[in-house]
Amino acid sequence: MTSPAPVTPSSDLHVQVEAMRWWHIQAAAQLDRTLFEHTAWSEAQFWSELARSNRHYVVLVTSTGQVCGYAGVAWVPPEADVQTIAVASSMQRCGWGARLLEHLIDVAIKAQCRRLLLEVRADSTAAINLYTQHGFVRISKRSSYYGPGVDALIMERTLVDQPHVGRSR
Repeated sequence: MTSPAPVTPSSDLHVQVEAMRWWHIQAAAQLDRTLFEHTAWSEAQFWSELARSNRHYVVLVTSTGQVCGYAGVAWVPPEADVQTIAVASSMQRCGWGARLLEHLIDVAIKAQCRRLLLEVRADSTAAINLYTQHGFVRISKRSSYYGPGVDALIMERTLVDQPHVGRSR
């Protein structure tokens, strides 16, 4: 299998968020391997997630049909968990991660969840900043969660009676 060509942002590139379907799985898994290497999900893990009724996954798709990001959330009210958020390196710091996160927050609210949790690499300053800007606070740490010496921060956002932080309407 050849690697997909990198997505190069341009002013004429149209990107949209759409529901993840089976035909997106191979590209999402390849992007996951590129971004997360040894902690990447397999195609089987994406299939398993899509098969569950309390999961919702979306992809970022360019006008050329290329998957350049994805995100997913799981819920069992009153709680929901961000399962994953990823954006192609060439598309990062353009607001796509925020757009995906806002979509997951909306899904959790519609599922009548009162709080949304996530794990994030403790050394991922950009991701931590994104979550903080959207109202998440650190509540705990898991030592070596992502491998030896790579900790995870557990973050939480209360969803009841809270406006979307970082979102313009």
